[in-house]
Amino acid sequence: MNEQLFNVRQIFNLKPKTLEKRLTNFYQETRDEKSTLKYLIAIQVRDELGVADLSFFMKSLVRDIFLKTKTTSALRRYYIYFKEYFDAKEWKQLTIRLFSLKDVVVNKLKALYTQFIEGPLQGLAGS
Repeated sequence: MNEQLFNVRQIFNLKPKTLEKRLTNFYQETRDEKSTLKYLIAIQVRDELGVADLSFFMKSLVRDIFLKTKTTSALRRYYIYFKEYFDAKEWKQLTIRLFSLKDVVVNKLKALYTQFIEGPLQGLAGS
């Protein structure tokens, strides 16, 4: 699905109820956490720039995405924008869940392997 749910004009002009309805339907149909979070971040920008109060917009959806879905790189990338949606204890647990030590070590080892072993060996094979 390459088609965008909202264009910039819609994000900044649609009524909050319409945004909520469309975004809820989009997430239920696609289960695309990454795009949903991007739209929610854009709505946060609208909240900061606009007159309408959209703070904690779709809080229950955000909490469901972060607390009940599988950990992905998109969740790790965008979680900082939703800190206000969680209390201190939940935030600490979420941080531990998203950035477990095992995942960090595995990713670092993969990067080191690629950089120091796989990359130089590929250069030797081509000569």
